[in-house]
Amino acid sequence: MLGALAQLSPVLAEEKSKVPFYIAGGVLAIWALVLAIGIGLRRPRFPSTLIGERAVIAISAVLVLGAASTAVITSTAPAKSSAEEAKASGAPNATTGAPAPPKATTGTPAPPSSPAHASPLHVVHLAAATGGQLAYDTKQLSTQAGTVTITFENASPLEHNVTIGQVRKVLGETPTFTNGTRSVTLNLKPGTYTFYCSVPGHRQAGMEGTLKVT
Repeated sequence: MLGALAQLSPVLAEEKSKVPFYIAGGVLAIWALVLAIGIGLRRPRFPSTLIGERAVIAISAVLVLGAASTAVITSTAPAKSSAEEAKASGAPNATTGAPAPPKATTGTPAPPSSPAHASPLHVVHLAAATGGQLAYDTKQLSTQAGTVTITFENASPLEHNVTIGQVRKVLGETPTFTNGTRSVTLNLKPGTYTFYCSVPGHRQAGMEGTLKVT
């Protein structure tokens, strides 16, 4: 009987199989029937010796222990399948190839960045007086602060330009030209500026004015 249990030990290692429990339980049942019917009815005084009694108790204990052990082993929960492990870990399903659903996240999304605010573009027009006079068509110009373009038209045969200054500092100027139009673009803050022609003698003759930026 003990030899049979030794032969069953490899089978008992299989956790997922119920066969070891069925075998151990069957052997225990057969042993109980043999003791009760096969021997007990024929030999009422069995076991007749102390050694025999101890042997019967030992074999019975081994069979009961074997049945109980196989019951515990075979009742162990089966290992998770690869699909279940993939689902738990969030990895793609190895069978279907479908990715696991994304995990929910919390938090407030960052607001979209606003585009850079460009400075407004302002254009003012100025012209040289016709007829050969050393003068502009106006002595007062006004615009708003920001990017300012001063467009100067010179239809005179004399060369002129427009120079923008403030407190004896030249901020910008157009090329000196005749019969055409040129422009100069500046970034101006609120204040009062002077425009004039830098050709020698022209400013002194009256080609100057005031540019007010608000």
